[in-house]
Amino acid sequence: MTTVLAQGTFDVLHPGHVDYLEQAAARGDELHVIVARSENVTHKPSPVLGDEQRRRMVAALDPVDEAHVGHPSDIFVPLEEIDPDVVVLGHDQHHDEADLAAALDAHGLDCTVERADPADVDFEGAVLSTSTILRRILDARQHASAARMRPPTLRQRPL
Repeated sequence: MTTVLAQGTFDVLHPGHVDYLEQAAARGDELHVIVARSENVTHKPSPVLGDEQRRRMVAALDPVDEAHVGHPSDIFVPLEEIDPDVVVLGHDQHHDEADLAAALDAHGLDCTVERADPADVDFEGAVLSTSTILRRILDARQHASAARMRPPTLRQRPL
């Protein structure tokens, strides 16, 4: 049996996340996913959603066999428990494959490190970025709020 590991923040799930996890699952028999703890996300803004909520959402996805919240201080603790054969990185994750492979080897983990391809979604208008989704929500809410605050004489009247 080939055990595959994927990891990420998974804040506000989108089709890019699903594609990444489908690609990872296709590389083995069992897919484990480590969801980063909010306090460990330092390379981008902190997640909007809590750790357990993000873990439950990831666990509900069809390609995922088991989802875990990362360790508070040592990223290798869950890796040692899962003991994957393959670690699959997202196409745009900030990790360097060679550096990660060396760190895994130093921790006695005999596994390969691979990188997923960019998402190949087959529908128009797919948004594949959490930050873009959040920006769109904020823009839409700001626009709607501004429209409600205009005096009635400035609001559009139906034709």
